[in-house]
Amino acid sequence: MSPRRVLALAQLANSIGDGAYLVTSALYFARIIGLTPTQIGFGLTLGWAVGALAGIPIGRLADRHGPRGVAVLLAVTTATAVASFVLVRSFAVFVLVACLYGTAQTGLSAVRQALLAGLIEPAKPTEVRAVLQATLNGGLAVGAALGGLALHLDTREAYLTLFLLDAAGFLAAALMLLRLPAVPAVPSRRRPAVLRDRPYALVTLINTVMLFYMPLLSLVVPLWIAQRTSAPTWLVSVLLVINTAGVLLFQVRVARRVQGLPDASRSVRHAGLVMLAACMVFALSATGSSAWLAAAVLLIAMALQVLGEMLQAAGAWEISFALAPDDKHGEYQGFFGTSVALARMLGPVVLTTVVMGWGAAGWLVIGAGFLVAGLAMAPAVRWAERSRTRTDTSAQPASPE
Repeated sequence: MSPRRVLALAQLANSIGDGAYLVTSALYFARIIGLTPTQIGFGLTLGWAVGALAGIPIGRLADRHGPRGVAVLLAVTTATAVASFVLVRSFAVFVLVACLYGTAQTGLSAVRQALLAGLIEPAKPTEVRAVLQATLNGGLAVGAALGGLALHLDTREAYLTLFLLDAAGFLAAALMLLRLPAVPAVPSRRRPAVLRDRPYALVTLINTVMLFYMPLLSLVVPLWIAQRTSAPTWLVSVLLVINTAGVLLFQVRVARRVQGLPDASRSVRHAGLVMLAACMVFALSATGSSAWLAAAVLLIAMALQVLGEMLQAAGAWEISFALAPDDKHGEYQGFFGTSVALARMLGPVVLTTVVMGWGAAGWLVIGAGFLVAGLAMAPAVRWAERSRTRTDTSAQPASPE
């Protein structure tokens, strides 16, 4: 079985459980464990913060010992963390498990990118990453449907079953990853090189801003629909289906158009423009009292949002791979992966404050943020290219006289 297929099957195995977890976890923590919303928010935020800090050390560990073994270990650790949620009875233990979960999830995502870079030919990682993203969304959709069934039953047993299903999915992924060829380890250096790579740090920061679409979709849009529009609340599930189906059907096609850093920068720039348009349309959904008109506007906004998401993802994948030195993919992907954890950690606070606090004007501010980030990516990438060229030139041995 080819490495591409093994990676896809491993992604599918854990994404089904992840979909169920995303749909049910908040209610499980609140209704079964008995945590308050503030406690849940604090615990998960701290967990992703710890995960962000652990990204570089885990990436260096993958470079030093080989990404396959580290990926298997992190998949098993994630399964352990998810299963441990079943045993949580107090806030303190919840925080510890949330930190373990955030660290393992963030690390696994980064190390998978290092595996991809080591196993797939240099011209193909972005296209293969798009296939994996489509697979991820398909698994999330199946898991979300199972989560909906658990929410309908609303019993402790139903919630626990899904958490154990998620844990089993990560164990299955670990077994599949063991079937991959080993990627050679590379010598480690005393100091992480990525921490001295300021252009790559800027690119990662810009990507973090672009990834604010994640809490926008999962948190802000549902709150906006419920509190600021006349649309029915069940439309939230329809919008989620549109997002998932859009990525599943079109992500690979969008990614195939990205062939090199100029295309990647252009893709992110277009993503910023499209996300601005999406935010402007979201703002319009609050006008008028017609539920059907509000629903129609929200459907248009979501179509724009998913297009922007796919453009951003395709560009970011190419940029993260192309700018990383060949012998430091674990370290660099670990650092770039912190943008996901940071967006999950900071996004809810920023977006709910601006959008829910300022209304339509808040949507315009967030849209402007996407636009500025999208426009800033190209010059940041050019700076990173120049910096890497100078580094490669200085590292070459002098020619003999």
